[in-house]
Amino acid sequence: MKKVLTIQDISCVGQCSLTVALPILSSFGIETAVLPTAVLSTHTAFKNFTFCDLTEEMPKILKVWKKEKIFFDGFYTGYIGSIQQIDYIIQIMDSTNQNQAIKVVDPCMADYGKLYAGFDRDFPKYMLNLCKKADVILPNFTELCFLLDVEYKEYSQKELEALVKNLSDLTNASVVLTGVSFAEEKLGAMTYHRNEDRISYFFTERVDAMFHGTGDCFASAFFGAYVKGFSMEKSTEIACEFTYRSVLSTEQDQTSHWYGVHFEPNLKYLTNLNTED
Repeated sequence: MKKVLTIQDISCVGQCSLTVALPILSSFGIETAVLPTAVLSTHTAFKNFTFCDLTEEMPKILKVWKKEKIFFDGFYTGYIGSIQQIDYIIQIMDSTNQNQAIKVVDPCMADYGKLYAGFDRDFPKYMLNLCKKADVILPNFTELCFLLDVEYKEYSQKELEALVKNLSDLTNASVVLTGVSFAEEKLGAMTYHRNEDRISYFFTERVDAMFHGTGDCFASAFFGAYVKGFSMEKSTEIACEFTYRSVLSTEQDQTSHWYGVHFEPNLKYLTNLNTED
């Protein structure tokens, strides 16, 4: 059985980050270890929340793992709270990677043209350092712009493909760009397979609603599928389909369930993929 490590925060309520990643990766039959970057009472879209930074725990945890000779077959990073945490995570990847582990980085730092609260303009430069450790990077369009330090504006399909290739050249990683749309009724992702210099797309119907945690659903499903041996393109298709199904499950209850995604009823879709091994 594959053993992977996911590094991101725990929002106790809100259906995002680790509370999404753990059940999704388990559905693939993958043993999943965790490294929490912070513990929050809820995610930050709630009016009130507590925040406990776990940066200082990271070197202590790494020390124990090195002593116990713990290694991982894969790494998947999500929300990272500080520049210092990025430095520790790079150390952890280097010290606990015995078997050329798969590394997937979701540069979870921005959306809708703006960095998340708490990140300054220098943060993307340090996130870029982590992206250079990755095999695959999973940015949304805003994060792509910040990583490349280009203007956040509308780009043509040809221009967007050039930007994705630029990020790949800068990091030596393949790129899956999320939130891609060239038609009002469609939404999906662009995959650039660096080793084969190949671009592909996968789209689903657009649902006229916005829910917190869809990015975490996509990233977790992509990573799980990729670790299980599916191609990058097939992993993108699986992640898009799982996220789409989860959004449909949430749409009927969006008034009372505004804070997250009803992904749980769709875990069986991922579990059934194991029969395709």
